Amino acid sequence: MSEFIDNRGKKPYDKDKLEKLKEVIKELHEGKTVDEVKTKFADVLKGTSPLDISRMEVELVKDGLPIEEIQNLCDVHAEVFKGSIEEIHHPDEVPGHPVYTLRKENIALTELMEETIPHDLEKFMADDSDDNRFKLVEDINLLWDIDKHYSRKENLIFPYLEKAGITAPPQVMWGVDDEVREKIKAAKKELVHYSGNRELVKEKILAATEKAVDMIFKEDSILFPMALDTLTEDEWIKVYEGAAEIGYALMPPQTEWELQRIDVVKNEEDKGITESGFIKFETGILSSKELELMLNHIPGDFTFVDKDNIVKYFSQGKERIFARTKAIIGRTVENCHPPKSAHIVEAIVNDFKAGRKDSESFWIQMGEKFVYIQYFAVRDKDGKFMGTLEHTMDIAHLRALDGEKRLMSE
Repeated sequence: MSEFIDNRGKKPYDKDKLEKLKEVIKELHEGKTVDEVKTKFADVLKGTSPLDISRMEVELVKDGLPIEEIQNLCDVHAEVFKGSIEEIHHPDEVPGHPVYTLRKENIALTELMEETIPHDLEKFMADDSDDNRFKLVEDINLLWDIDKHYSRKENLIFPYLEKAGITAPPQVMWGVDDEVREKIKAAKKELVHYSGNRELVKEKILAATEKAVDMIFKEDSILFPMALDTLTEDEWIKVYEGAAEIGYALMPPQTEWELQRIDVVKNEEDKGITESGFIKFETGILSSKELELMLNHIPGDFTFVDKDNIVKYFSQGKERIFARTKAIIGRTVENCHPPKSAHIVEAIVNDFKAGRKDSESFWIQMGEKFVYIQYFAVRDKDGKFMGTLEHTMDIAHLRALDGEKRLMSE
C-alpha cells in the first residue's frame, strides 16, 4: 500500500480518482467549458481536497504540461473545484499561528478591495478631482501591502511544501502572485500619471482587485488546508519566527502564538557560534562569530549556493534588498525565485558549472534604489566548481558621487 501514501505517511489517496482529476484539467486545456467539465465529473469532484489538487498538478507537470499553462488556467481550476473544496473542514486555528494571521490579513484585504476601493472608485468616476484621485492612490498603496503577505507565503511556507514533495502548486501560485503585483503597479501608474481616461483607471484597478480576490480564495481553500496538513509543528515554528522579518499586510498580529511546546534550540552554541570556536584561513584566523558579524556588516546581501544548487548561507545585513528567511536554507536555488526568472538563475549556474562564465551582473531600478546584482562562480585552487555567490547592493549613492572626498566626515 505504500504507493498510495504520500511522502510523509499521512493521508492515503485513490490513484484512480487522481487520474480522473487530471482528465478534468486536460479537458479544460482542450477547450471544454467549466459547466461541461463540472457536469461530467460531478461525482469525481465531490469531496476533492486541496491535497488532491496538489497531487494532480504535480502529475500534470510530470506529464509535460508547462507550469505557465497551469498558471494561465488557475482561475478556471478554482472555479471547477470550488463547490467541493469549500466543504472541507479546516482545522481549528489558534490566534497568532501563521495561518491564522494570513487569514486575518485576507479578511482585511477583502474589505479593502470589496468595500473601500469600490466606494472611492465610484466617487472618482463621478468626479476625477485630484482629491478623489489621491484617495485612490492611497488605497492602491495600501493594497500593495499584499506584497508582504505573498512574500511570507513564498519564502516561508513554500520551501516546506517543496521539501514534502509538493512542488507544482507553489510554482503556480508564485506566478499568479507576480501577476497580481504587476496589475497593482499598473493601476497605480495609471493613477499617478493620470491622462483623463477614467474608464482606463477603472479597468486597471478592477483587473488588480479581481485577480487578488481570486488568489485569496485559492489560499483559503487550497493552500492553507494543504499547508496545515503537510507542515510539522517545528516547521510552523520556523515560519512564525521568520514572519516579522518580512512584515505583515495592513495589520500586525494582535497576539503572539502561544506554542504548545518549544523545543527549537536558540542558544549560540547550537547555531555553530561559540566564543572559543575559530576558523583557520590561509591569511588569518577568525571565530565563527567574528566571521558572521563581518559578513553582516559588508554592504549588500550575500547568498551562497553550493555545487548541488542548494542554498547554504545568506548574510543578514541591516539594509536587505530582497526577502530572505531561514526557511530557504537547504532549498534548491531555482525554487527560491519566481517562475518567470527561475530559468535565468538556472542558466547562470549552468554556465558557471560548464566553465563558460565566471561572473554575471544585472542592474534594475526599484523606486529610489538602483540595485546591482552580481553572481560569481566559486572555484577551488584547482578550478573545481564549488558553488555560486550572489551579492546584491543598492548603489544609488555610488552613482550620485561626484568630484573627490579626501577629508574624514564630521
